Amino acid sequence: MNARLSYDEMKELLEARLKPKRFCHSLGVAETAAKLARRFGVDEETARVAGLLHDCAREFPNEAMIAEADERRLVYGPIERAMPLLLHAALGAARAAELYGVDDDAIAQAICRHTVGAARMTRLDKIIWFADMIEPSRSYPEVERLRTLARQASLDEMLLAGLTDSIKFVAEKGHLIHPDTIEARNELLLQGVTVPV
Repeated sequence: MNARLSYDEMKELLEARLKPKRFCHSLGVAETAAKLARRFGVDEETARVAGLLHDCAREFPNEAMIAEADERRLVYGPIERAMPLLLHAALGAARAAELYGVDDDAIAQAICRHTVGAARMTRLDKIIWFADMIEPSRSYPEVERLRTLARQASLDEMLLAGLTDSIKFVAEKGHLIHPDTIEARNELLLQGVTVPV
């Protein structure tokens, strides 16, 4: 693994490897994650780096994801095999170490969990997952409601709202719903979390 790059070096390398729209999205997630980290008492620099690199494996085309995952001996199941794009999360965690020198388990886990979520998510995991949904270039019907929650609700309330919206969206598209997403949502409901009206 390379020595850890500075944040500016990470940005420069990422910009060279991603399409402009994806790079812009990554910058938006980084800054949104830093703001959420400040609000919820998480290290801002850690959140900024995780946000910046969360999609770093999107440099690979979808059809290459399986081979890239196999090359790194990443474990995945039938849902990822059917929807290889989901592998960009685990691949991103690997690429953060390989290319950017980020040897930080918390960042790797947050990158790995940013797409479908998981049970027992850390505050950093939740921040990266949610920042990905609401960063400034995102535009979809529910985004303003979620941005309002980011200013007013608890982290778990925000996450529950986001997971619920995500499951509805994926179901309406007729796609597979990852069991980790359902488990993450069920865990919050079992803890008595509700979404503010």
